[in-house]
Amino acid sequence: MKKIFAIVLALCMVAALSVSAFAENKTFVMGIDAEYPPFSYMDDNGDYTGFDVEVCKAACELLGWDFEIFGVNWDEKLVQLDAFECDCVWSGMTILDSMKEAGYVLSAPYFDNTQVILVKEGSDVKSSADLAGKVVAVQLGTSGEAMLGEDGDQAELAASFAELVTCDSFLKCFTELGGDAVDAVIVDKPVADSYVAENAGFVVLDEELGSEQYGIAFRADDAELCEAIEGAVAELVENGTYAEIAENYPDIVNNLIFLAE
Repeated sequence: MKKIFAIVLALCMVAALSVSAFAENKTFVMGIDAEYPPFSYMDDNGDYTGFDVEVCKAACELLGWDFEIFGVNWDEKLVQLDAFECDCVWSGMTILDSMKEAGYVLSAPYFDNTQVILVKEGSDVKSSADLAGKVVAVQLGTSGEAMLGEDGDQAELAASFAELVTCDSFLKCFTELGGDAVDAVIVDKPVADSYVAENAGFVVLDEELGSEQYGIAFRADDAELCEAIEGAVAELVENGTYAEIAENYPDIVNNLIFLAE
């Protein structure tokens, strides 16, 4: 982790050179999942916020860029990125080998994540072994869905389900669980923790099904853009702004790579 941190900090030295490749009045469009707290979501005032949103906005301010948000369809996020509907996908996005193989430019990882099981209080599901014969929900286009796929690390587990239901957002997964249409949801841990903190009657099981890391995705030809953003984030880490933003999201602090001891 320290090696990754050192590499990102070194990008401060090239950030100024990278910025010169873009117009001074550049508008940077951040692609997000608008229902992905605590990383990206809409607050009670109808404004987009979240850890990733705050960091991106602060990075754009450093670079002197205008900042806009585009809500992606998570299952189509890379299609929309390639269509220039946004400049990046930055929203608790898992770094996957398939994305690297497809040529996407990926930032250094910034968060260690794991997949967990969310159930209703009083459920007879106490571990993944209890999911046999159950109906389980997962969001389309997520690492959780990939993990449960035919070639995924948890394909054998998925084969034991009565049914695997896919939804286009985590919120819909949680709604299905609340209405007893499914027995459990497999979801990113910070999202599950955030939901449980705001909604009574749900429990996150202790078992972890898989580990992964979050990063930012850019188009194949946007290596300089990635360097500029990474350099700005490194400066935010160095000047303490990154830590100040993280204080607003205490549930994820311990898994933020750039703040790791």
